[in-house]
Amino acid sequence: MIPVTKPFLPKQADFKSYVSSIWARQWLTNNGPLVNELELKLQQYLELPHLLYVTNGTIALQLAIQALEVKGEIITTPFSFVATTSSIVWQGCKPVFVDIDEHTLNIDPNKIEAAITPNTSAILATHVFGNPCDIEAIDRIAKKHGLKVIYDAAHCFGTKYKGKSIFAYGDVSTTSFHATKLFHTIEGGAVFTQNPDTLKRMALMRNFGYSGVDTFSEIGTNAKNSEFHAAMGLCNLKHIDQILSKRKELSQHYEMRLNKIEAQFQVIQADTEFNYAYYPVIFRSEEVMLECMKQLELVQVYCRRYFYPSLSALPYLAKVNMPICDSISKRIMCLPLYHTLTSADQDLVVRIILRTQNYRKKQVLKLADYSTLVNGSIGMVVNGN
Repeated sequence: MIPVTKPFLPKQADFKSYVSSIWARQWLTNNGPLVNELELKLQQYLELPHLLYVTNGTIALQLAIQALEVKGEIITTPFSFVATTSSIVWQGCKPVFVDIDEHTLNIDPNKIEAAITPNTSAILATHVFGNPCDIEAIDRIAKKHGLKVIYDAAHCFGTKYKGKSIFAYGDVSTTSFHATKLFHTIEGGAVFTQNPDTLKRMALMRNFGYSGVDTFSEIGTNAKNSEFHAAMGLCNLKHIDQILSKRKELSQHYEMRLNKIEAQFQVIQADTEFNYAYYPVIFRSEEVMLECMKQLELVQVYCRRYFYPSLSALPYLAKVNMPICDSISKRIMCLPLYHTLTSADQDLVVRIILRTQNYRKKQVLKLADYSTLVNGSIGMVVNGN
């Protein structure tokens, strides 16, 4: 079986050594030494001054909205994982969708200003599949209208933009360390900000708002993470450069083998050091995509319709028409991509896609020939009369 993804797992002995230290200390959670060590090593690796390790990427978004005191309407993308939208609604705000750029798959900054109203307080944009948004354009719009900027960078570990970690941008940037991500802590996430006051607020909020043993200074939640999760992160961080290099190699192999496919591929933002987190393919039609998926599943290759459906179709929101997103979300499929995937596995995936595409083309041509023959015969009969 070839799944769409597999988590990277370190040697068991490495993880067990951290677990043994947890057993010895009997300190399981509440900002333990391994959590602190992971935060420090992530800061060093990412070359960032501040970050907070939290429970997951969803609560990271909720902390960002709460800490920035965002109210009312938040302009966001309809092409992202559901947590991007649900976090907005969960915080009592209203998501206002803006359609995406058909090439980058990110929110189209040229359409943002038309969606701004007196109730707009922020822009929450996703760097889709690790591809940076048009950061400069979004920043200009935000400054002009006095809006906060939050980036959902769940897919972005290892991505750099203009020589800096992608997490350095926005009022707050968030990420996920879920098991499906190229760097994971089983479950987990992080928040990033350049503003020390915002960082302090999120640090307090992460731990119920405690500012002392018996004092509270913020409304808070339980957004802490455990020593066991931090241990997995510390193990995996040792291998991150190898993981990133392997994913680049695999993505380039797909690119070489898929050069004859009739499909569209995501355009990566200029000045980007990309992390190759996913390999999305956008087919000519939903029918072709579904047939490819069906044929792949027959040989136990499992791809994913990511992201489908468009978030603008969520049942707890009013339906809005997002023509570009609606079209792409129906036609997109992410191919298998993970550390232990082999080139032979990839070649099997590509062969099936190409075979399915070519078979469908032949069927269309046969149908066209048949139609011409039938219509021509009818024409001869009519003309004969």
